[in-house]
Amino acid sequence: MFSSAPELDLGDAPLVVGVDEAGRGPLAGPVVAAAVVLCKPCPDGLDDSKKLSARARSRLEPQILTRCAWGLAVVEPEEIDRLNIFGATMLAMTLATQRCVEALGTQPVEVLIDGNMTPQGRREEWRWPARAIVGGDGLEPCISAASILAKEHRDRIMIAAAERHPEYGWVSNKGYGSKAHMEALRIHGPTPLHRRSFAPVSQMELL
Repeated sequence: MFSSAPELDLGDAPLVVGVDEAGRGPLAGPVVAAAVVLCKPCPDGLDDSKKLSARARSRLEPQILTRCAWGLAVVEPEEIDRLNIFGATMLAMTLATQRCVEALGTQPVEVLIDGNMTPQGRREEWRWPARAIVGGDGLEPCISAASILAKEHRDRIMIAAAERHPEYGWVSNKGYGSKAHMEALRIHGPTPLHRRSFAPVSQMELL
């Protein structure tokens, strides 16, 4: 399931969606985006997913999934190679927001996006007012919630992929270019989950 909108108490505040992604930098695996509209009461302890412990994320994720409106999108490595990672990230954010809004059944007044750019004007499907916030995953609770969903979902994808490709250490590095990952890439070459448009992978293919 890539979206849900349980019975929410949204209060009287304007409807705002928070959006974040996980997986821009890795050499392997998809980029994942999440979009979240917070409920009342808001889950306690939301913060940038990178600042939270694995235990805190695992506690918060089911609260967000069951008590908030959300949408998820996964863009696979072949699409990353076709669009480039920036384009793939804009696509993932757009799809996640579409799914969240469709599940909610009403339009937001604004979409807050972590970072310094938004899909507005970059994806023709994007049709909501958008505002980029640098460090937004630590500043805006709705973006924090999205960052947690995106990271947890992507981590599970990479842990499952590690069962098929155990040599690359994805359980621990999640596809990032750790020393062990780079050594395995040198010895075994790239898998279908590797991003061939990323220089460390393309250079290994030339060796």
